[in-house]
Parts: sequence; C-alpha cells; structure tokens
Amino acid sequence: MAQPLKDARFLVSASSVKTLGVCHAEVAFVGRSNVGKSSLLNALCHQRGLAKTSKTPGRTRLINVFLTGPDRWIVDLPGYGFATGPAKEREAWQGMIEGYLRGRATLRMVYVLVDAEVGPTRLDLQMVDWLREADLPCRIVATKADQVKPSRQLAQRRDVAKVLGLLPNDIAWVSSEKGTGVPDLRMEIAATLDLL
Repeated sequence: MAQPLKDARFLVSASSVKTLGVCHAEVAFVGRSNVGKSSLLNALCHQRGLAKTSKTPGRTRLINVFLTGPDRWIVDLPGYGFATGPAKEREAWQGMIEGYLRGRATLRMVYVLVDAEVGPTRLDLQMVDWLREADLPCRIVATKADQVKPSRQLAQRRDVAKVLGLLPNDIAWVSSEKGTGVPDLRMEIAATLDLL
C-alpha cells in the first residue's frame, strides 16, 4: 500500500478564503509562529521542502494549500504570536485565519500545534477556546517532543493535557526531528481525509 500523504504537493497560496476553490475534504494546521508547523507538515508528507521552513518566526503569511490524494487538502495557516510586521498586517492575518476556519464547509479537523516543552500559551488557549466556541473540530498536537527530557515526558504530557482540560492520550505527542508520533498522526490525518 502506498504511503498516505506522500504524494502531497503545493497547490496554491491565498490571502482570502473567498479565492479558494472547492475540495472533497481538508484539514488545517494552526499554531504559534515558532511551533514547527512547516517541519511537521514536511515530516508527515515524507518531504523535506514541501512547506518552507525558516529560522525567522512568522514567515507563513498566506493560507497555503497542499493537495494530497484525490481532491484532498492539507492547509497551513499563518502562525500567531511571534510574527513580525505592522499591527494592521497582523490583524489582517487574524481575520484571514478566522475567515478560513469559519468559511470552509469541507474542513474536517483543525490541528492546533502547541510546543510540548513550553506547553500551551495564552494565545494557544485563546485559539482552542475560539475553535470550541465556533463548534469546529480540533485536535491538539504537541510538537518538539524530543526537547522534553525523558524523565519529564509523562509529567509534561499530564501538565499540557490538564491546562487544556484533556486527558494525556487526547493529545498527539510528536517530534518532526526524531519521527516520534509522526506515523500515527499521518494515518489519523489520512483517515480523516478518507484516504485509507
């Protein structure tokens, strides 16, 4: 059986949900500007340069759409928090993100990425609360799990889950660097997109 998501390719960048076409099903990734969204997308899709990574937080400024399988999308949304730029521009990004999240009937899941070591920030909690209030399905993915000391792993998972009002097993615990949890999350996304 072919590896799911391996065929992913860049489709389009958009500054507004209104310019996006239609698809059968899509999932979106959202998180702080330095949480490792691009690195995780690359790991999930078995490709190093699919999503552009940068040492400077906040480089993703558009809605970036990747096509995988027949008419299935993986969507990378601009990061929040450390993004640089004028306040007016940052407000526009927020409007763009909210417009996308509210405006896509085919959106199956929003993966909210939080830093496993840092834990959920105020902005992460605001995003999760907003998604819950908007009745949008969301799943927490703790990235950079390799940066948590082995002796702290279990306690940190409990702590992260508690802050979000979840159980430790409700959170995907991943490391793009080491590959931890990536295969399981890949299969979960493929199933969500009806690719299995």
